[in-house]
Amino acid sequence: MIEFSSIRKEGLSVQIANAIRTAIIDGHLVVEERLPSEAELSERFEVSRSTVREALKRLAAQNLIRSERGSSGGAFVNRITHDEAQESLVTTLRLMIGMNNIAFEEAIESRFTLESACLGLAANRRSDDDLADLRAELQHQRSGSISDEDFCASDVAFHSIIGRSTGNPLLAFQMAGAVEAMQPLMNMLVYRLRDRQRITDLHAAIADALEAKDADAAWQHLEALASYTRELADQRRAPRLNGPKVGNGAAPEPASV
Repeated sequence: MIEFSSIRKEGLSVQIANAIRTAIIDGHLVVEERLPSEAELSERFEVSRSTVREALKRLAAQNLIRSERGSSGGAFVNRITHDEAQESLVTTLRLMIGMNNIAFEEAIESRFTLESACLGLAANRRSDDDLADLRAELQHQRSGSISDEDFCASDVAFHSIIGRSTGNPLLAFQMAGAVEAMQPLMNMLVYRLRDRQRITDLHAAIADALEAKDADAAWQHLEALASYTRELADQRRAPRLNGPKVGNGAAPEPASV
């Protein structure tokens, strides 16, 4: 049920949207269930219908509900697709990284810690199809004509396949979202310095370890990749640290994102 009480007079549409959102998350409103009409919601919340409409617009923008016209129409609880959820996760992570001054090292630590957890499961659960997809990405990365944009896309795909190889859909979802969300940050810091061949060789070593079901070797090669990423980031920041003095004579602070 929707909690109709305790609605304050300020930010009414936000509070109503939150109340309905909570009812959906808690399972009191299920997928495809029709919400009460605008008139009924207006009466129960003791607000104007325009306030209710604003609340419903907020929920629709979050893909939590959809509106249908006609005699049997109204607002219905939406079934969020995997792609919609993935897009939402990527957007949220990028905003957190871009707006909350999260240090590069913190972002790298979170990404590779998650992938390290995935590797142990992937080494035991990977399928022949997973291995074939990893090999296909490696072949793509070794192509002499591959563009930087396509190499980045293949990089994201490779690590996303590792998440999928765990056989755990939630881990696969989190891994794919984390890798895609952090790719712009990686590109900004290491784009001009990275050695494609070295990265591809590390990818190949990880794939070989997964094929051999050797989790320890996979972790070792992933740590080498993480260390190389940090090394590139340090090289990228070095010119700023060693550049001209500014302000009170102190060198600029290391870049953070």
